[in-house]
Amino acid sequence: MSVQTGSKASHLDSILKWLRPRENEMAVLLAELVVIPTENPPGKNYRACADLLERRLGEFGLDCERVSAADSNQTDGDAPVCLIGNYGSGERTLYFHGHYDVVPAQSQEQFKPVRKEHFLFGRGSCDMKGGIVAMLYAIRALKETGAELNGRIGLTLVPNEETGGEGGSAWLAREGLLGRGGIGMLLAEPTSGVMWNANRGAISLRVQVFGKSAHVGLQHQGENAFERMHRVVERLQHWKHEVEQRTTRCSIGAEQARNSILMLGGQSGGGANFNVVPEKCWFTIDRRINPEEDLAVEKAKLLEILESCKRDGIPLQWEVLQEGMASSCREDDALGAALSENIQSVTGVASRFEMCPGLLETRFYAAKGIPAYACGPGLLSVAHGPNEYVDLRKVIDCAAIYALTARTALSL
Repeated sequence: MSVQTGSKASHLDSILKWLRPRENEMAVLLAELVVIPTENPPGKNYRACADLLERRLGEFGLDCERVSAADSNQTDGDAPVCLIGNYGSGERTLYFHGHYDVVPAQSQEQFKPVRKEHFLFGRGSCDMKGGIVAMLYAIRALKETGAELNGRIGLTLVPNEETGGEGGSAWLAREGLLGRGGIGMLLAEPTSGVMWNANRGAISLRVQVFGKSAHVGLQHQGENAFERMHRVVERLQHWKHEVEQRTTRCSIGAEQARNSILMLGGQSGGGANFNVVPEKCWFTIDRRINPEEDLAVEKAKLLEILESCKRDGIPLQWEVLQEGMASSCREDDALGAALSENIQSVTGVASRFEMCPGLLETRFYAAKGIPAYACGPGLLSVAHGPNEYVDLRKVIDCAAIYALTARTALSL
């Protein structure tokens, strides 16, 4: 064994020795976070969750900067709050990034965390409050084991990830507050044991088509919004066929397809009754683009189809539900290589790079030229489901992986 390898093994041993007896501590903190129902949409209880996290950062001896995108008149508990904790010193910063908002629960019982041996159940335990706990304890492990870093770790905790990042990462990026001095970023999304080095972009719309109401017996006096909507959908289906011939060169998971995506009618509705000509009908469009495609080009094409329908006499309007760029980082970047090596050191299992099937907040860092990778303790398959859970042993493993990767990235 070389001196370097022995040193790495010694670092791993000391970090795991510090982390493993603290499973119960970590479970308690995670349960405290799960209890706070930070559902988004609509975006609730943000202040309560940010207050708890800020207190814990203070108790752990970490500096914390608190910033908010909210209007100065907005003082309620739902105002978006971003936290940036710091450990170490200097300009060179490795960012640990997490979001504390969660998707709406299927039942309010999900906000009553349940511990079963090594597993903690509850909304947000997997996506991604468990990952936040792993990052907090990674920093604590480095601090308590006396790790020397040539730079600092910036722990960035944000709301509104589940709805595109407005008021959270998107606002931080526009204000120049995201990724300052960044040499890399790790994201604690539930990646099911792989590393995500790329993500698809998205442009999602809600389209409303208008008509004129009339009784079914007098339908000739009405204008059927449902039939008009189908004319719009038909035009989009022609584009769908073209779009879904395109494929990505990125590595993908076994359950994914390489094809670009245009999904129509994820949600739809309209009409007042079965015997009334519908005055309004609506449907959603979800366009997911591969990293090789250009968001601006694809958005322009989509809107041109809708504009052409308007020019042809179909009254409609649309609203953008979310918009985000695709991104990718090299598999052979130094940070990605360190992350991969440390996953194998901690778990004994080789990991692999894949493209995330959805949006990732790595995109905000990648847009600044900062290498950014996602790797978290949860399983994507349970992340938004009614029985969401996280394995606390995986939380410990991820904490060790983050700590070791920080040592490598910020080595003296």
